[in-house]
Parts: sequence; structure tokens; C-alpha cells
Amino acid sequence: MKSKIKFLGMLAIAMLLFTVGCSKDDDPTDNDFFVGTYNGTITFSNGSETIADDDGRVTVVKVDDSYTFDFGSSIPNINGVKFQQQGDNTYVSIGDGLTGITITANTLKMLVSNDNGTWTADCTR
Repeated sequence: MKSKIKFLGMLAIAMLLFTVGCSKDDDPTDNDFFVGTYNGTITFSNGSETIADDDGRVTVVKVDDSYTFDFGSSIPNINGVKFQQQGDNTYVSIGDGLTGITITANTLKMLVSNDNGTWTADCTR
């Protein structure tokens, strides 16, 4: 019985830390590690297939200064994106074949076109 109470206590503390630590107001560029989900319209096209989802999701993962965009709806991910600050809290992607992404704490706008295909996103958190 003691072990069950101990386990439930630890679980409650972990849930509290997760809830407090994952604020929607958290700006992805302010942290070395960030995970946030943006929801909205997403599309992908590579010439042979087109995928579109008006109720899609993009999970953004930042580790150090590299971002990964994990799409739902069977859309291929975009990895290794770097950003440069433009204005107060707006960041734009830089790098070969990965330009066209703008991210803030609340919005994700994307139009990326390279040899692998074309991705678009118009999402909010």
C-alpha cells in the first residue's frame, strides 16, 4: 500500500511539473529544448502525391539551435532547420532549401519548397 501511495505521489508531482513547464506562451526560441504543437492547415506535395489536412498538426522540437518539424497526416518531417531573429519575437528559417518558415510563440507559417517536395502550414497554438 505504501508503494502505491508513493507511486501516485510521484505521478502527481510529474504531472504538475509537466503542466507548468509546457506553457502555450513559451517562446520556442527562448529555450535550448522546446516541444510545442501547432494546429491548422498543412499540406505536402512532391509531384506524385498531394496530402492536405485542414485540421492538421505540426509538432516543433528544438534541441540547441536545430529545429525538427514533425507533421501529422503522413506528411514527411523536416529536420535540421536553423532560424534567425527578425523583429521582437519572430524567427525566420535560414539555410539551403529550408527557407520559408516563420515561427512565433503562437503561430507557425510555412512555405518550403526543395527537391523533396513542397510543405505548407498555417497553424496556431
